[in-house]
Formats: sequence, structure tokens, C-alpha cells
Amino acid sequence: MGVIINSKEELKEIVDSLKSQNKVVVTTNGVFDILHVGHLRILKKAKELGDSLVVLLNSDSSVKRYKGDKRPIHTEQERAETLSHLNSVDYIIIFSEDKPIKLLKYLKPNIHTKGGTFIPERIKEEKELLESWGGQFKTLELEEGYSTTDIIRRVLEVYKE
Repeated sequence: MGVIINSKEELKEIVDSLKSQNKVVVTTNGVFDILHVGHLRILKKAKELGDSLVVLLNSDSSVKRYKGDKRPIHTEQERAETLSHLNSVDYIIIFSEDKPIKLLKYLKPNIHTKGGTFIPERIKEEKELLESWGGQFKTLELEEGYSTTDIIRRVLEVYKE
């Protein structure tokens, strides 16, 4: 079960300690609003790349800027708590910036992953950042047919009067 971390300083100590023990620290980031099997598969694949998986979770305010005023469906605390119950997730931290760049630069994980849908320019920035300290950026194959937006659309269609 994952631990929800409240400060980046606390998480930095944990990451540095793990790395000093020659453990591979993997990070991934996202909204994880309505958790579905696509999310679960991506998180499992990310965890398999190292010893510890840290989820950098978009805050409610960053989700609204990225996805619009109707999202997120679940609050950041609810999303963090849900993720904390997954075996593949070791640590969760909520960040409020639009991109996880500052947090990645601060934590310096061994590997950062991105799965599913992503913006190519953002990947370029994250990839170059990871490479600047010898880290790796890995994209994980999209889990076809799984999308929170599609789930929301299906629910609305089914319950339309």
C-alpha cells in the first residue's frame, strides 16, 4: 500500500535514501480521476521497471487548467487515497504545477514513465530533463480502449433521459 506524502522535502529524503541503497526509483504522473484497468496496467508496468514507484498526482487546480472546469470528478485527496491502496504504488505526492518538471528536477528519479495519452512537447521536455542527470524517460504503451473521458461519455449516454 502506498503512502501519501505531504511535502516534497520528505519525499526527497525517501528517494535519496532508496537511491543510496542502489534501489531504482520510478516516477509517473497523471490525474487518475476515475481509476480504470488502463491505469492499473500502466502503474503495474511502471512499477516493474524499478524497486519503488512514486506517483506525482495532479492537484485539482492543475486538472481544471488542463481538462476544464468539469474535472476532476474526484478530489485530489480521494484520488490519492484510491491510489494508496494499490500494490504497485509506493508513494504519492500531489503537485499543483501544470507539469511535473520542478518536482522531477528536485527528486531526480532513476526513471520517469508516461503511459497512455500525452503531449509530445511535454515528453521532450521531461526526457531531456531526465537525461541531464543520467536518468531514463520511458513511454509505456497506450492501453487501447481505456480513457476516463470515454468512461464519462459512456455513463452520460447510458443515463441520458
